This record gives sequence, structure tokens and C-alpha cells, in this order.
Amino acid sequence: MGFIKVLLPCILSISFFTFAHAATFDITNRCSYTVWAAASPGGGRRLNSSQSWQINVSSGTVGRIWGRTNCSFDGSGRGQCETGDCNGLLECQASSRPPNTLAEFALNQLNNLDLFDISLVDGFNIPIEFSPTTDVCRGVKCTGRINEECPDELRAPGGCNNPCTVFGTNEYCCTDGSGTCPPTEYSRFFRERCPNAYISPQDGQTSTFTCPASTNYRVVFCP
Repeated sequence: MGFIKVLLPCILSISFFTFAHAATFDITNRCSYTVWAAASPGGGRRLNSSQSWQINVSSGTVGRIWGRTNCSFDGSGRGQCETGDCNGLLECQASSRPPNTLAEFALNQLNNLDLFDISLVDGFNIPIEFSPTTDVCRGVKCTGRINEECPDELRAPGGCNNPCTVFGTNEYCCTDGSGTCPPTEYSRFFRERCPNAYISPQDGQTSTFTCPASTNYRVVFCP
């Protein structure tokens, strides 16, 4: 995760008491293959190519949207996905299993701004666009050839892992609290292909975007 990991403990309690509708998210699959969209909060939905799904999210909510691939579910909505699986459920109720590309958001925060990003802190599985539906602010895309060019040591079925997931050391996870995290060959690999994405926990100043509160958004798989 990106900034969500930092904000979640402080903000999650707010969302329980703030029920006013804040934003609509239009989630569209433009991939040539089926994507099982997931949202927390929101659940999950199978999207064949060109299909869309719309969710409404309350003010103050911190959440994420992602796509799952190569899934199989039974009639009760239980099964598994090759990437992005969330405890074997079609209707996601928890975080996903890496690798997966995350569209993260925190609605109506300080100065009445929405915060959002595309995070590769959990790796990459599907190209994504995360943008406002109007031109009041800018969006972000991550469409580089990451799966195709993924270093062998980061490869996973259907995706490309973040090096922190594979190696678990501070060199790649940047979790020692020092405030410094020099670039590595792996961070440069992701940065060259998705320059505006959240690559490591140090990226908050450069990879978090803002829009006025009550903005509506679109999340597009394979834009």
C-alpha cells in the first residue's frame, strides 16, 4: 500500500461516523480479458471486457480499488484468484494478496481535499488509470510493460512483485524510520515504467494527488 498505510489508523474511525455520499467511482474493464474488480469498501464484481461497475463511497472513507485475474468462484462466491485474491471471496471484505496494482484514496481529508494514488507497493498485475471524471484536477496512470519486463527474481504468476514482498529487507521496504531510502535497481525499474506511481513508503510527496472533496472518479483497467 501507499499513503493508505499511514492514514488508515488515524482516519478509519472517521468513516464509521460519516455517512454522507462523497464520491462515485466508475470502474471499467478495457482489458481484452476478464477482470474481477475489487473494492474495499465496496465488495467485488466480475467485469468482462468493456463492462463497468459503479460504487458510491461515503465522505471520510479510506479505501482502495484493484483488479483480480484468473479467478474462479462457485455459486456462493467462494473461490480463488491468481492475482489480487482477497481471502477467496468474490465480495472482498479485506485486503488483497500481492502482487496487484492498487488505486488508493482517502476522501475529504485536510483542507477538504481528496487524496489518491496508484500504488505499486504491493507489486503490479494490471495497468490502471485513476482519474477525476472532470478536468478540475489531474489523474494518474500506470501503463508500463511491467509484467512483460519484470526481473526474474520478482516474477509471480500473473504479475510482478515489489522487491519488499520478495526480500523483506529495509533496503527495499524502507521501514526503519530513518526517512531515507536510496533508489535501487528495482525501484528504478518500476519508476521508469510508471513514473507517477507510489513505489515505496517514501513517495508521499511526489506520488499522492489531490482533488476537491466530492469529486467523482473513474478507475480503468488497461486504459
